[in-house]
Amino acid sequence: MDMAIAPPDLEPASTRPGLFRTRLLPYALVIPSVAVIGGILAFPLGMLIWLSLQHYGLRELIQHQGDWVGLGNYGAILVDPLFHQVIVRTLLFTFACVALTVVLSTLVALLLQRVSRVVRVIVMSSLVFVWATPVIVSVDIWQWMFDYEFGIINYLLTQLHVGNFIHHNWFDNPLQGWSVLVVVVVWGAIPFVTITVFAGLLQVPSDLVDAAQVDGAGPWQSFRYVTAPMLKPIFLIVICLSTIWDFGVFNQPYVLLNQRPSADYYTIAIYSYRESFGVTQYGLGASIAVLMVIVLVIVTLFYVRETLKVAEIQ
Repeated sequence: MDMAIAPPDLEPASTRPGLFRTRLLPYALVIPSVAVIGGILAFPLGMLIWLSLQHYGLRELIQHQGDWVGLGNYGAILVDPLFHQVIVRTLLFTFACVALTVVLSTLVALLLQRVSRVVRVIVMSSLVFVWATPVIVSVDIWQWMFDYEFGIINYLLTQLHVGNFIHHNWFDNPLQGWSVLVVVVVWGAIPFVTITVFAGLLQVPSDLVDAAQVDGAGPWQSFRYVTAPMLKPIFLIVICLSTIWDFGVFNQPYVLLNQRPSADYYTIAIYSYRESFGVTQYGLGASIAVLMVIVLVIVTLFYVRETLKVAEIQ
């Protein structure tokens, strides 16, 4: 009896239908979104880079024609002592804000795990309310609270006998002024980070924590060796986002200082704005903005790489 022999599969692997579904389909689904985002961002970023390569002042603005200087604006900025002070100040400010935001938000998220449902709903609602409040509105409230004549902070500190804070101007001393700015920025950032970390805590298996406690681990050891490693991807995301937001802070110092911040309170965003619209050197302002983008891209790539490493391990 003759047995029918099936012909060998001569179809190349590259033409098999399953290849598209398993390897190329994810890219095909992502490409439209990437193309739209790239199209939206490419034009303004390209114009910013083009402007940074020109001497573009008030006269050039009227004539709609700048003078090509190549990398001259970047050379002028990089040798400017004020730029060095601003970049160091901005980095320190960003580090302080991000560190305090992550630590305080994590503590609040851990607290939410241990309170009753009613208290949790009240706290979460308050956090959402703070997050939903427009930045300008919230900063105006903080400005009134720290006002040197009618501020409630000065009144409370005086009544509590901390010192004589009548007509105390917090922004006369840059150290005190930056402390106020850190408080305002951290206050506005805590809600998002807290809710994000709390959502991550809900995904930590309680069996692992209970097992660690049975083995004699205390609360700090359970968090350090069990909870924190599982929350590492979330921590990387919130740190990356907080770094981007805090490094480019503009509204808080600009509004708190009545739209007239002195050089002691320049962040890199305010410095770029001052060069562009304060002294009408739009090319210099654009070059500062490009340098800010470069720093943020480097920071973002670092956190993305760390996130991918964690994903591969898990």
